Amino acid sequence: MTVTVRFAPSPTGKLHVGNVRAALWNWLFARKENGRFILRIDDTDQERSTQEYEEAIKADLAWLGLSYNDTVKQSDRFERYDAARDKLIAAGLLYPCYESAEELDRKRKLQRARSLPPVYDRAALQLGDAERKELEAAGRKPHWRFKLSQTPVTWTDLIRGETSVDTASVSDPVLIREDGMYLYTLPSCVDDIDLGITHVMRGEDHVTNTGVQIEIFKALGGTPPQFAHHSLLVGADGAGLSKRLGSLSIEAMREDGLEPAAITDLLARLGTADPVEPVHDLERLATGFDFDRVGRAPARFDEAELEVLNAKILHETPFVDVADRVSEYGADEQIWNAVRGNITRVSDVAHWIGVIRGEVDPVIEDKSLTDEAAKIIPDTMDDTAWATLTNALKEKTGAKGKNLFMPLRLALTGEKRGPEMAVMLPLIGSEKARARLQGMRA
Repeated sequence: MTVTVRFAPSPTGKLHVGNVRAALWNWLFARKENGRFILRIDDTDQERSTQEYEEAIKADLAWLGLSYNDTVKQSDRFERYDAARDKLIAAGLLYPCYESAEELDRKRKLQRARSLPPVYDRAALQLGDAERKELEAAGRKPHWRFKLSQTPVTWTDLIRGETSVDTASVSDPVLIREDGMYLYTLPSCVDDIDLGITHVMRGEDHVTNTGVQIEIFKALGGTPPQFAHHSLLVGADGAGLSKRLGSLSIEAMREDGLEPAAITDLLARLGTADPVEPVHDLERLATGFDFDRVGRAPARFDEAELEVLNAKILHETPFVDVADRVSEYGADEQIWNAVRGNITRVSDVAHWIGVIRGEVDPVIEDKSLTDEAAKIIPDTMDDTAWATLTNALKEKTGAKGKNLFMPLRLALTGEKRGPEMAVMLPLIGSEKARARLQGMRA
């Protein structure tokens, strides 16, 4: 058996961290098992689906490094869904219902008032041919429901373990709307059968759907895949992320300057027993992926943690991996190696280029010290220039420690913190350094 998984976004919006976590985990599992990862575009909702969103989804996956073996579009497969529909109708498992949305809502309210579960009462199954024709003559168009067995459906979930859904407690699901549009459930089952999907990994909010879909798989003559339902992401405060998905879209994160590795490293480990750390390499993440390491508790997505991880990744990134990106700011390898430990975004390089090559307003805290430094700063800069300068000043003034180093840093860079001055001073150069030590903008 070749492990085959799929990621099935709808092109009705942008990918966000919740979507990508599901995509990433499927990709990692397929990679570890030398399997196949299929991108399925769920575009049956043709009113809301757009080509623009589809292309954006593909661009996000490419940026994250999540390549796929094949692409399937549901809008190309309506004939297969029609055939499945006809098979279910012939088997007496798909039946027409004529209640309006308002009528169904009233039924649910009455059931709740009587302390009954709001489950569809299957009234449509009692309709005779004459009654159906009468309703259709009055302009009613049916929606179509799948007739559940009303028995427990049990499977061994790869994350949750033994899991059961009693379909007697679930309404017969609507598979086709009044306008003839297929809802998610039937096309998804048909596609999973046709594409040979062996494993479905998705959020735990789909557990009830899985019980329903297993019955549909069997009704269509297919073998249900193995299922793994992971916990959902919540914010750092434990609240849901739904109201903030715009700011958590992959597109927004890319535009904000985050590294793709920071996103994949974090999402790969959230909800698992493994520590969040810079990995850089998706293949290494795949090697370590293990369902036994996945927990059941909600996974907290903390943007502050993402920021820290992004900085750590850049601190370890060699120049060759960012050369084309930092060159637009005028940075070479020497500058990159000097400043990378003090940035959280690649774009932060621009600030330190300004400190090195631009004009800085020096902060003079100890004028006697900086005046003395201006006199003895070496004309020729090399790797020993900072040590030479500070040793000479220590001997002449008696200043040491913070009282020596901080006034020099403030005068030379205008900043309280930053890269090591031993590497910054030669980059700044003698002329600029001398002027700044004398309090001049340079």
